[in-house]
Amino acid sequence: ALRGEGFLESRRGAGSWTAVPAGNPVPARGLEPLPPEALGSMIDLGCAALPAPEPWLTRAVQGALEELPPYAHTHGDYPAGLPALRAMIADRYTQRGIATMPEQIMVTTGAMGAIDAICHLFGGRGERIAVESPSYANILQLMREAGARLVPVAMAEGLTGWDLDRWRQVLREAAPRIAYVVADFHNPTGALADDDQRRRLVDAARSAGTVLVADETMSELWLDEDVEMPRPVCAFDPAGSTVITVGSASKAFWAGMRIGWVRAAPDVIRSLVAARAYADLGTPVLEQLAVNWLFGTGGWEEAVELRRVQARQNRDELVSAVRRELPGWEFEVPRGGLTLWVRTGGLSGSRLAEAGERVGVRVPSGPRFGVDGAFEGYVRLPFTVGGAVAEEAAVRLAAAARIVETGGTTGAESPRTFVA
Repeated sequence: ALRGEGFLESRRGAGSWTAVPAGNPVPARGLEPLPPEALGSMIDLGCAALPAPEPWLTRAVQGALEELPPYAHTHGDYPAGLPALRAMIADRYTQRGIATMPEQIMVTTGAMGAIDAICHLFGGRGERIAVESPSYANILQLMREAGARLVPVAMAEGLTGWDLDRWRQVLREAAPRIAYVVADFHNPTGALADDDQRRRLVDAARSAGTVLVADETMSELWLDEDVEMPRPVCAFDPAGSTVITVGSASKAFWAGMRIGWVRAAPDVIRSLVAARAYADLGTPVLEQLAVNWLFGTGGWEEAVELRRVQARQNRDELVSAVRRELPGWEFEVPRGGLTLWVRTGGLSGSRLAEAGERVGVRVPSGPRFGVDGAFEGYVRLPFTVGGAVAEEAAVRLAAAARIVETGGTTGAESPRTFVA
């Protein structure tokens, strides 16, 4: 009967498994971005990304078009990235006190493309990868699909972040091939690792023979003026034998600008570039030229400052709204990044995500950010809405909480169209 109704699928020699019947949407748990046409009546808190910081996107594309003609006379494939952009990124690391050559840089299609390439080079099917718990949901899923065996290392409560004794123990006993960390305004908790934590983490990885992948995609998104940013994780690995750094334009500038990069030892970069022939061959030239224009003209700094102002205002307004509508929910306010990690007062994050879609707000549930079903009592709220939209989002979250608490409905009418 289950098979006949589409709830069960089978294959000879492989057994049977449950399924959702064709034509029915799989519960999203709120993380995948909504298509723009669906945003009229739904407030989307699933995607931690803001609109482009205009006019800088338009100016960057116009600048890229002016630089494009010489490249149009080539085949257009640059597996390591455009030489000009590689040199620019290397110079930016050097200016941060980390001497870097262009040969240590590979340009990728976003940070996801960078980490995918690293996992395939070092991970391999069945290899262990140590990850923070919680960690960035899309990266966890990427690693699972690559066949990795995830080894979670619990984060400390609040914004203190990393338990280095626990990390050292896990790296020593599990001997993972790779460890993945977000030391700069961690996604989803917003924690910021200090210099001592970074130094000890690199030392632990080096002692265990583990490649430490440091995700810097949030590193420029400090929101409070008095934040003193620690040194980059790679600053504690001068020989370049342990740390691989991943950066991106997607969070600091715009998610639609699919430009990321890897900083590593030259031999690692050569291996990553060689493997790319069997993946995506390279990153779009026009977008690389746009990012290079931003870096070279000072437009990047001005655009990122606009992003900080917007994210700071959104953070403060969302925090105020949630505290008013959901006083039983607990969180610490991060000093940077784009996400708020919220304990939901004993309510199921998965059920909140389902109820939220019924009342017009999409929110990602905690288990999306954990391993083996952890963090059921959490949701992640990004700083992507502010003002009246943040107020309405909190009202709808409160309505979803009431549905979960009562196991029924609020009796409210369908979510109204809401224009930001």
